[in-house]
Amino acid sequence: MEVGMHTDSKSRAETGAESGPRGPGCSLRHFACEQNLLSRPDGSASFMQGDTSVLVGVYGPAEVKVSKEIFNKATLEVILRPKIGLPGVAEKSREQLIRNTCEAVVLGALHPRTSITVVLQVISDAGSLLACCLNAACMALVDAGVPMRALFCGVTCALDADGTLVLDPTAKQEKEARAVLTFALDSVERKLLMSTTKGLYSDAELQQCLAAAQTASQHVFRFYRESLQRRYSKS
Repeated sequence: MEVGMHTDSKSRAETGAESGPRGPGCSLRHFACEQNLLSRPDGSASFMQGDTSVLVGVYGPAEVKVSKEIFNKATLEVILRPKIGLPGVAEKSREQLIRNTCEAVVLGALHPRTSITVVLQVISDAGSLLACCLNAACMALVDAGVPMRALFCGVTCALDADGTLVLDPTAKQEKEARAVLTFALDSVERKLLMSTTKGLYSDAELQQCLAAAQTASQHVFRFYRESLQRRYSKS
């Protein structure tokens, strides 16, 4: 399913469960999502963006260790496991960014002195991994019934040498890019919840990327709704 985007003259977006060719300039790869895949977690989701895939399990609200207990809200933990090997510095950095985003929307005060644990397993990394992790985490939290003030999504932008903006870049595009920027946005007012950047860019380019990400987020949230409608209409 293709939907036109109007961030600039080069923009085009593609969302849905079926893949299609990426257009020139700005475009999103195809999305696919499946919830309630795992039996042991309280909620789970698998999210795919192009060939990037992440599986997430959410545990809780559950009993928390006394040393980690917070008297007025839930303790939120995020664990990110790479496709192979042990977690490194990159995984720990992404864990913190994902945790900050989740804490901004999860209503932890409703479950004080409990723990909510989000475990992410990278299945494949073909670019825009952090954005895919954020999207998978959101859908898994929804599946677990964790109370949130809003949904959230991640959108990655890349700027190449001549300043062309690419949304949802592949690993090759990220490697060749002058700058890579990832934003987490909420579903209510498209407010910025988290951002992380790498490379060189101007203030104007930062604002351009944020505006493109906010526009793209509308299509991600639309995919969320369609995915949830498909699931619950069957049940």
